[in-house]
Amino acid sequence: MWGGRFTSSPDAIMDEINASIDVDRHLYAQDIAASKAHAAMLAAQGIITAEDAAKIAHGLDTILLEIEKGTFTFDRALEDVHMNVENRLTQLIGPAAGRLHTARSRNDQVATDFKLWIRDAIDRIDKALAAYQRALAEKAVDHAATVMPGFTHLQTAQPVTFGHHLLAYVEMAARDRGRLADARRRLNESPLGSAALAGTSFPLDREKTAHALGFDRPAANSLDAVSDRDFVLETLAAAAITAVHLSRFAEEIVIWTSPLAALVRLSDKFTTGSSIMPQKRNPDAAELVRAKVGRIIGALSALLIVMKGLPLAYQKDMQEDKEGAMDALATLALSIAAMTGMVRDMTPDTARMKKAAGEGYSTATDLADWLVRNLNMPFRDAHRITGNIVAKATEAGTPLHRMPLAAMQAIEPRITDGVFEVLSVDRSVKSRTSLGGTAPKNVRAAAKKWLRKLENEGG
Repeated sequence: MWGGRFTSSPDAIMDEINASIDVDRHLYAQDIAASKAHAAMLAAQGIITAEDAAKIAHGLDTILLEIEKGTFTFDRALEDVHMNVENRLTQLIGPAAGRLHTARSRNDQVATDFKLWIRDAIDRIDKALAAYQRALAEKAVDHAATVMPGFTHLQTAQPVTFGHHLLAYVEMAARDRGRLADARRRLNESPLGSAALAGTSFPLDREKTAHALGFDRPAANSLDAVSDRDFVLETLAAAAITAVHLSRFAEEIVIWTSPLAALVRLSDKFTTGSSIMPQKRNPDAAELVRAKVGRIIGALSALLIVMKGLPLAYQKDMQEDKEGAMDALATLALSIAAMTGMVRDMTPDTARMKKAAGEGYSTATDLADWLVRNLNMPFRDAHRITGNIVAKATEAGTPLHRMPLAAMQAIEPRITDGVFEVLSVDRSVKSRTSLGGTAPKNVRAAAKKWLRKLENEGG
């Protein structure tokens, strides 16, 4: 492929380190689509004949069918997907195949192919995240009034509802989708026609190929177009944040399903057993999602390290952009699917959740708020008095809602029996009616709003 400049073959080790076909063969559909667009443009511009363009298009369609049927043989000696396709095209249509590479380089070719691949991957992940959001919102509707403990520092803080907790992850996934959409929008410029680095002297219509491939516009600078891998980095950054969100939820599922917490149960579909302990039910799906985030963050870190020292324009180092990214995005898609399955599968123990919600004096803030509202007390004073009451209740081993009124009045004489209206966990969550609060009516409305939005997105 290098023509007359070289007089001998590369060393076997050079062949091994230089070949990318094991990875970039996954770009075959994008490579063929970009080649068809390029050939059609060359013909429209009078750079090649319409007859040759028709032969090229027919040959490329044949190759696509062969690859999809599994009858195409990828040859490592041909180094990459581009040369494998071009070599087979030559076998099929003869000399006309040699005209396809007019006014382009593998530099703009691979940048175009990988942008198309990343764009397709973003679309698939966005669809998966929408399904994940839908599963969460549907579960939230069912459990809008199911009381559970809310935690800070993994200590019981205030009662919330299970539906409210699930909707927090719907919001996270919405931001994840927004970041991916931003990355998609920015990457949607076509490098095709930038050639090796300096553009070309042929009268190309880069707008034509850009629009044929679904890009918004051609990339404006040929040097940037062939050396840019921001689109991979930005997508991996969005993927890493998404994976962190999944991992946080997976960690909670691990905690919730522990017999020590016993707040949620997963069925046999998403748990495994032990080879030695017959009683075990391990939340392995959640644990694996939690672990796989490392691969996704690692792919981002690896590519940042590759790119940080590269001068313009294309460098062979950039060949390392694909394997990690492809693995990371496949891993993310699998993790989203697993989390969606676990959300649909999980069954909360509502009685245990409610009991746990009342432990640890979780309605202490409700007591402090009552003192502020009913006794016109500054919150800091109310906080101190409530702390004294909780200390007395702890000493007596009594929950707040069963604390004798006289015992509370010994600390603050103006307290009336009206305080008991706010000390149960049910009343606590119902009172949290502020925007974004955990009141069941809020949760139900928010979950249904999300379901309507997701339904409208689906057309």
